[in-house]
Amino acid sequence: MFISSLARGAALAALLAPAVGLAQSAAPLPPTAAATSPAPAAMPPAGSPAPSAATQASVDQRIRALQSQLGITEAQMPLWSAFTQAMRDNAAATDALFTQRAGAVATMSAPDNMHSYAQIARAYADNTERLATAFDSLYASLSDTQKQAADTLFRQQTTAAAQPRTRR
Repeated sequence: MFISSLARGAALAALLAPAVGLAQSAAPLPPTAAATSPAPAAMPPAGSPAPSAATQASVDQRIRALQSQLGITEAQMPLWSAFTQAMRDNAAATDALFTQRAGAVATMSAPDNMHSYAQIARAYADNTERLATAFDSLYASLSDTQKQAADTLFRQQTTAAAQPRTRR
């Protein structure tokens, strides 16, 4: 259970980190994503519970921090709102997939476990592309100063995320 919680936390952090999303598309969201609409994310079955309160709180905190760090203006709010909605949707989808997996992992066969992990990896890729696409439009609307701030912020976060983690 600790491993599942740890994996969920790490996964959500990766989805919400601008360095991972913006440079990649959602975590590190570099403005290089294609303008085509990506395939929909792997979603859990209809009627799944809403994301956990902790997930929602983490997303909201990340959104507030980014808005402040990037100095989003009133004129940029429509594009900002589209970007933040993508963040929220991605976090909800990922949270639901982890919840679904956590409920079934104890009885999964090895192949089922691998396929479940693959489903989550596909969802990450789709979600990251969706986030990158939303960020492309927002980034294009930023002033040069805001773009510099975004570039620096996401580079720093990518560098920090790439540092080896020690186990306790």
